[in-house]
Amino acid sequence: MAKKSKNIPMHKSEDQEREFWSRTDSTDYIDWSDARPLVLPNLKPSLKTISLRLPEHMLAELKVLANKRDVPYQSLLKLFLAERLEDEMKRLGPIRIKS
Repeated sequence: MAKKSKNIPMHKSEDQEREFWSRTDSTDYIDWSDARPLVLPNLKPSLKTISLRLPEHMLAELKVLANKRDVPYQSLLKLFLAERLEDEMKRLGPIRIKS
């Protein structure tokens, strides 16, 4: 049985609404009991090009490892970064990113 939800307040700006949801438990406002997973198969993450300076020996070792795995070295580097980020986020727990 669904519980009575609070009314979602109106916000003057998207920033104000973002701040509200960052500190509010949505279960007080939304009945999630009938929620279903949403699949967006064609959604691709936004990418940002960066410049990264690496020691030559590190880049050479990365290319050797990538070659052994038969993947581009940039893809392997992204994989290594993703794995490390996941480990660090688990270790640190939830953190808020300010924009």
